[in-house]
Amino acid sequence: MKIKRMLRKKKSHPYRIQFLYRPGKKLGDEAIQILVRELREVAGTCFETIPPYQALLGSREELSDKVITVARQSDGSMVGFCSTVLLPVPGVGEILHLGLTCVRPEARGAGLTHLLMKKAVVGYLLRHKPVGRVWVTNCAAVLSSLGNVALYFDRVVPCPFGKIQPSEKHVRIARAIGEKYRRKIYIREEAVLDEKRFVFRGSVRDTVFQKSASDTRFHHRNGFLNEYYKRLMNFHEGDEVLQVGHVSVLTALRHGRRKRKLQKRAAEGWSVLPRGLTSDGAENWAA
Repeated sequence: MKIKRMLRKKKSHPYRIQFLYRPGKKLGDEAIQILVRELREVAGTCFETIPPYQALLGSREELSDKVITVARQSDGSMVGFCSTVLLPVPGVGEILHLGLTCVRPEARGAGLTHLLMKKAVVGYLLRHKPVGRVWVTNCAAVLSSLGNVALYFDRVVPCPFGKIQPSEKHVRIARAIGEKYRRKIYIREEAVLDEKRFVFRGSVRDTVFQKSASDTRFHHRNGFLNEYYKRLMNFHEGDEVLQVGHVSVLTALRHGRRKRKLQKRAAEGWSVLPRGLTSDGAENWAA
């Protein structure tokens, strides 16, 4: 199949990528214990305190709605993982939430984070939705994560490309997350969904996921994308952007066009705020 060949790029990393679909429904007790121990060991290199969240909780139930990709060295040791979550939304179907990605310090800087996410999404897509599209969500304050989702997925809201307005399904998915899936996505119960900007206000305040706008470790390589998403959030209050979009086997073909548009906008100095929105003091939020 031509599309599959396009997605199989020449291997340029020393890791073996393992794809796990709903491991809580397929693995034995001992295999689950080993997997969870490895996941927590990797997460321990990324957080001062491992959050009680997602696959790190370690129960069979928590692993039963996950799509996980794992990167291993030649000796079998785990150096990184991406754990996504399958969430049913009435009137939409099963959506894929991009969830949690962790990579050991010694393996960072070579694109492994993006590779793990891509393998999870493409693996799920080709196995379970080769025709049609899959709705995808991401909830984050990490600018590199937000920028990559804007670049690599279709019809993403909020996003600086084109005049994309939220459809009825975009809004339905956002509301379902706010009403049913806060615990799954690590969103505080007190957080408020700003439907105009698709931002959860106070989502991760005083948690390990709260970020500083000035911490360049979490910035995207493209400054235009950083500025766009910075101005949507109040970092001091622990806001997160909720991105909703979709992906299909044709998405990769449109990625190059988005990159060219991004380069043109950055060169022309276009406004980074969404059409129709004023800053509302947001310049000070990103300090």
